[in-house]
Amino acid sequence: MGTVDGGCRKLEEFLGRAVRDRRREVGMTQARLAELAGMSQAAISRLERGRCLPTLHLLERLAAALDSVLLVAIEPRRRVAVGFRACPGPRADGGVSVAASDG
Repeated sequence: MGTVDGGCRKLEEFLGRAVRDRRREVGMTQARLAELAGMSQAAISRLERGRCLPTLHLLERLAAALDSVLLVAIEPRRRVAVGFRACPGPRADGGVSVAASDG
């Protein structure tokens, strides 16, 4: 997971990078992610470049579109970790997701 430590980087940059990395990992285009999340491709582009801070509702839609769990850990002194993990178990399309291993 990417981390924000001591305010060195902006949260929106780490959220954007996490979305971009997960989208690429699952082989999805910005246009397809936008379609599944009910957004425009331009909005996905802005998000991935860290130009906006998404709402919790939007993050939920993005996680669903990416068939993933979004993990955000907030610690004292402005330390934040952001990352996606595959949803375990059956997917809406009938396939099966396999959770990524940290080990």
